[in-house]
Amino acid sequence: MIAFVSGPVAALAPDAAVIEVGGIGMSVQCAPGTLAALRIGQPARLATSLVVREDSLTLYGFADDDERQVFELLQTVSGVGPRLAQTMLAVHAPDALRTAVAAGDEKALMAVPGIGKKGAQRLLLELKDRLGAPVGPGAARGLGSPVGTSWREQLHAALLGLGYATREADEAVAAVTPQAEATAEPNIGALLRAALQTLNRTR
Repeated sequence: MIAFVSGPVAALAPDAAVIEVGGIGMSVQCAPGTLAALRIGQPARLATSLVVREDSLTLYGFADDDERQVFELLQTVSGVGPRLAQTMLAVHAPDALRTAVAAGDEKALMAVPGIGKKGAQRLLLELKDRLGAPVGPGAARGLGSPVGTSWREQLHAALLGLGYATREADEAVAAVTPQAEATAEPNIGALLRAALQTLNRTR
């Protein structure tokens, strides 16, 4: 298993980063929040999890080891694959997920695209007593707060990380604001894709 990759950031895309490791470009699938912290040409270290399928080998990257461990634990739940597990971590930080499971908060889990009421109930049942208690200093904060209250900052940082100018990022954020404000829990991944589409049209 590849536990982590470390090296300069060679390229960034809406859902992945390429990290140069020993002269080889490693493509790593990352959530928007993780990508937002990366800059092309700057050194980076990502905790990783290698997902092996019959027709593919996919490396998923995370800001730290805790995110990776939660990502792998989420996939032990029936019906949860790597994509859904990564989406859950894009919406809720690990401690927010721990708090949701400990409190039996179906609504918080249903805020994740792709998870309905039955899926939330299954997650609560199968993860009970397995995720553990919140471990970070911000554990007592509301669920989903990293996405719900700062989607503009996350989206803006992600666009800058992809190489767009500040003005372009500002315009793209303004363009997708109506879409973001139409939902209680804006999805950063969906907003990033929409923002990139507006930028592509203006270029």
